[in-house]
Amino acid sequence: MTESFLAQNDNAPEAPEKSVSRLRAADAIREAAVQFGVVTGLTPHAVTGIRTRAGGGWSVLVDVVELTRIPDSTSVMATYRVDVDGAGELDACERLRRFTRGATDS
Repeated sequence: MTESFLAQNDNAPEAPEKSVSRLRAADAIREAAVQFGVVTGLTPHAVTGIRTRAGGGWSVLVDVVELTRIPDSTSVMATYRVDVDGAGELDACERLRRFTRGATDS
C-alpha cells in the first residue's frame, strides 16, 4: 500500500489567522456585572461562578437581591447567567433560579 503525502510548500501564503480577542476573566466579570445592571436595573450582589464558552467569551453567574425583606435572611435572591463575547459585549442573560438568602444548597 502506498501512501501519498503532499509536499509542504514553504513559499505558499499562510491562511490569515482569526483575530480573537482574549478577554481576561476579571474583565469579563466586570463587563458582565456592569451590562447586567444596565439591562435589568438590578445591582449585582456577588459573582458566584465563571467559565469560558465553547464559541469564545465567558459565562458569568451573578447573584442579586430581587426582593428585600426583614429580616435580611428572608430576602429573595436570584442567580442569573450572563454571557459576554470575547470583546466583553453582552450576548445573553437569563435567570436560573430564585432562593431566600438564608437557604443553603444541600
